[in-house]
Amino acid sequence: MATAFGIVTSSGSRFRVEGLQDHRPIGAFSFLGRYRVIDFPVSNLSNSNIDRIQVYVSQNPRSLAEHLAGGQHYNINSKRGKLQLLFNQDSRLNDIYNTDLSSYLENIEIIERMPQEYVILTPGYMVFTQDFNTLLEQHIESGADITLLYHRVDNAKTAYQNCNVLELNRQKGLNAIGPNLGTANERNIFMDTYIMKRELFVSLIRKGHKLSSVYTLSEVVNIENANLDIRGVPHRGYFAAICDFQSYYDANMELLDIDTARELFRPDWQIYTQTTDSCPTKYAEGASVRNSMIANGCTIEGVVENSVIGRGVTIRKGAVVRNCMILGHTIIDCDVHLEYQVIDKWAKIVHMKEIVASGERPGYIHRDDVL
Repeated sequence: MATAFGIVTSSGSRFRVEGLQDHRPIGAFSFLGRYRVIDFPVSNLSNSNIDRIQVYVSQNPRSLAEHLAGGQHYNINSKRGKLQLLFNQDSRLNDIYNTDLSSYLENIEIIERMPQEYVILTPGYMVFTQDFNTLLEQHIESGADITLLYHRVDNAKTAYQNCNVLELNRQKGLNAIGPNLGTANERNIFMDTYIMKRELFVSLIRKGHKLSSVYTLSEVVNIENANLDIRGVPHRGYFAAICDFQSYYDANMELLDIDTARELFRPDWQIYTQTTDSCPTKYAEGASVRNSMIANGCTIEGVVENSVIGRGVTIRKGAVVRNCMILGHTIIDCDVHLEYQVIDKWAKIVHMKEIVASGERPGYIHRDDVL
């Protein structure tokens, strides 16, 4: 049976989520109040019996390192498995040097020493479920050098900015990888997921570095397309790319719909996360909650509608929270009215009694701010 190790990649300088990313990488973002974005790729690998996992991180690693810890909560085999956090030094001189390929090059010796024959690369900034064991078997049976995972969408003109798209022939062979320019709605969004042999991966890293110090892995794969058999495989089910502030907000809000959530959360595919031993949420007399995800440890005395509420949040009497994301340990004081806001951790909304935006441009309140 073929063996593989997993690499969970960082976004490098490709994506920027204003405000939130000042304090943590995208993988450490709170998701649906209970999870972090990184939980989805690591759970996918663990559920696929891939128990040697490398997670790459550069800027602001503390939050991600604390959440991942030793990886025990991801059901990784404690005897033969290992979750390893790998760092790369971001260039402060010019952001163009901060690529995924530069991260792999800095850790090339660790990659070369891995005993597994294959490597599966998957992003730490996208949310989806995927059985990688089945995908690996499909890759081997096809005889391809590289298998790429993509998701067909019909809204690429307005969404998935800075993502790459795959141009495929009728046999799902790769013609080209290129940026989403927003010129057409229907596109094959590349999910930044690759399967290939470890030796080929190492050779692409070294070749890419010789060609250019600012190349990404996708650019090197695109160049080598004429020499390799590269094929695309479609993904089915829920898919979100956290590539800017709006996409982060939208991904959380759309999963409040139960039918959409069922595409992501399945009884046979556990999404693991680090749990806390806080008490259940307390709902005071007169509180009203509709169509919302509320984590444990909260105190709800006011009105909450169509919102995602993180752990340990307090919403006091008379407060109204609609279409908002409230991250952990935030306090919404009496008679405050919030709509279409993302409130970062430890913030306190006390003095301002009304903060209202729109779904097309939600507002953001910084971490630890008092308003």
